[in-house]
Amino acid sequence: MITKAKNIHFVGIKGIAMASLAVWAKEAGKLITGTDIEEHFPSDEVLSKAGISVDVGFDEKHIDTHKPDLVIYTGAHGGRDNEEVIEAQKRNIPVLPHGKALGQVMEGKRQITVAGSHGKTTVTAMIAMILAKAGLDPSYAIGSGMISGLGLPGHFGRGEWFVAEGDEYVTDPGHDQTPRFLWQKPEILVITNIDLDHPDVYPDLDSIAAAFDRLASQSKTVITTRDLSLDTDTVKLLVPGVHNQLNARLAIAAAKRSGVSDGQARAALEGFGGAKRRFEKIGEKDGILFYDDYAHHPAEIAATLAAARGIFPKNRIIAIFQPHTYSRTKALMDEFAHSFGDGDVIILTDIYASAREHDTMGITGETLAHETKKYHENVQFAATKHDVKTYLFSILTSGDIVFFMGAGDIGQWEKEVI
Repeated sequence: MITKAKNIHFVGIKGIAMASLAVWAKEAGKLITGTDIEEHFPSDEVLSKAGISVDVGFDEKHIDTHKPDLVIYTGAHGGRDNEEVIEAQKRNIPVLPHGKALGQVMEGKRQITVAGSHGKTTVTAMIAMILAKAGLDPSYAIGSGMISGLGLPGHFGRGEWFVAEGDEYVTDPGHDQTPRFLWQKPEILVITNIDLDHPDVYPDLDSIAAAFDRLASQSKTVITTRDLSLDTDTVKLLVPGVHNQLNARLAIAAAKRSGVSDGQARAALEGFGGAKRRFEKIGEKDGILFYDDYAHHPAEIAATLAAARGIFPKNRIIAIFQPHTYSRTKALMDEFAHSFGDGDVIILTDIYASAREHDTMGITGETLAHETKKYHENVQFAATKHDVKTYLFSILTSGDIVFFMGAGDIGQWEKEVI
């Protein structure tokens, strides 16, 4: 369906996965239109550089204006119940949720899927870069903003491989509970790890593991960290952390299965500067270094702060964390409270709600701050961006290392602080 379409409209185009697919579609020769909210997203730069304009706000009139022959929608902003999607269905215009659309564009290609609770964006970007540097011109769809060393996160390649993230979240909330990655049929499947995430759709770790088992059963080759040789030299990387060494080894293992030599893969990764919002240095002012990181799960917070502590063993590390979704915060409250051990000052904000979520579950960011104080001696609750700025200005001093962390809009706060 998507390969035959000529005019594709993306509802919720700023979602990072949607944006990379839109870039792929434009490079494939499609006419692309899209709508989303006015709020700034990391994908804004991607869409701008790809020459894709975005209409602000959702309105059924956009369907009449753009006259698409296919509409692709995200699970956010109402999903299938968004007014633009409803209008398209009334006009008998085909509609597809993102996960299903991605599965369709991968058909006919040799597929490399990277799935996992943490690290899948980085590993996907690493594999895409290795194959690109090897001259294989892969297609790829990476859930990220701009990628240092690679560029745009989506690409229509002429080669035989398609590299993409595999997302375990459901295809169409409220309508289709199929895990999104099951629309992919990998020749090579990389599983970075499996952790309790998305508690709004997976009640426990066993239910998540069952979804990954289903994906593995429809894959030809499965690579996990258990398959890695850990006695080889350390991979030379620009991005820090033990977790990124594991990411690199997974990427190299997948690349070798696709015919790229170990030496070629390692050489390619020496120029990999990381995906947007992954331990990204975003500024320096008055001797203070500022970083931005997408970490929104306890394991990711702990890994990022451990990497920071390894690089800055004697500096004061200030971690500002914006919890993302009430369901995740409540389900993993104790794990979050324990995850800031390598930080010296912890600043917790109010919870950023997902566009899919409306129930506060009786908790706030202050609830998390109260729990975190049980395990960390220096925790401050600062509900809003203004509160964070005020508190930071009162404590910052030369030599501090500041991390803005989370999957909400906190990625935009540091610009005002700097």
